[in-house]
Formats: sequence, structure tokens, C-alpha cells
Amino acid sequence: MKRLMPWMLAMVLGSVTMLAGAQDYERGTADEAVALVKKAIAYYKQHGRDKVAAEVNLRTPLLREKDLYVFIMPLDEGPVIAHGGNAKLVGKRLYDLRDVDGVGFMQKFRDVANSKDGKGWVDYRWPNSLSGKIEPKSTYVERVGDLYFASGIYKPVR
Repeated sequence: MKRLMPWMLAMVLGSVTMLAGAQDYERGTADEAVALVKKAIAYYKQHGRDKVAAEVNLRTPLLREKDLYVFIMPLDEGPVIAHGGNAKLVGKRLYDLRDVDGVGFMQKFRDVANSKDGKGWVDYRWPNSLSGKIEPKSTYVERVGDLYFASGIYKPVR
């Protein structure tokens, strides 16, 4: 039995280490965020607003990639239409939301969507629910009609 104890301990510690590693997550890249938004827009154009909102809110793998998700907002400062990170935000008005530095990033999303190009990036700092830390974040926004689609990446902390 004494000879089995070190092996059993090694197996238990190895399992704990593997489980801890499983809690790590792979961060999405800027290119992946843009591709995810474009995929959601294509789905919207093919299936319509209600179906794309349902896919986003159900958090299906179709519109998720690594730690990335899509959210959909109206240009008129109305409530959230769909949110792949937190479906409880659907129906809420978030345009006054600010980051930890006081940056009104939701207004900046809308400004980018309303710009001549109708697309671009917004930088701010936001709590990462996966790491539990406030991290630099950059969100890609793209306008389609009276909506904008967005997905954000957490940038590596240096």
C-alpha cells in the first residue's frame, strides 16, 4: 500500500493540474472577431433579425469563437437586441455605460457605426469574466441598416 500512495498522489495531482488547465481559455484574435461579426451579419442577411438574435442569445457554437461572442444593438440607443456573452442584457438600455476610466464606450460604438465607413474598433478597459481582472479590450463594430453588430477581444496585458 505504501508503494501505491506516491502513484495515487501523482495521479490526483496530475488530474488537478489538468482540470486547472481546462479552466484556462484561448483568447480570440482581432481577425477572428471581425470574421465572427461578418459571419453574424451574413446569417442576419440570410435568416433575418429574429433568427440571428436567437442564435446569438442561445450562445450556439455557430456565432461563438474561443472567448469571443457577438452582440447586436440598434443605432437609435434602443435596448440590446442580442448578447452572446450575457442574455440577461437583452432588452436593457446600455448607452450610458462607462468603463473603469469613465470612457463612454457604448456611445463610441454607436459613433463608429454611424461613421462614414460604418465600421471600426473602439478601445476601453473592462472586467474579463473569464480571468476576473480588468483588462484592455477592443471591440469591432459594424453597421448593417439600423443595427450594429460587434465582438470584442481582450488584449494581452503587458
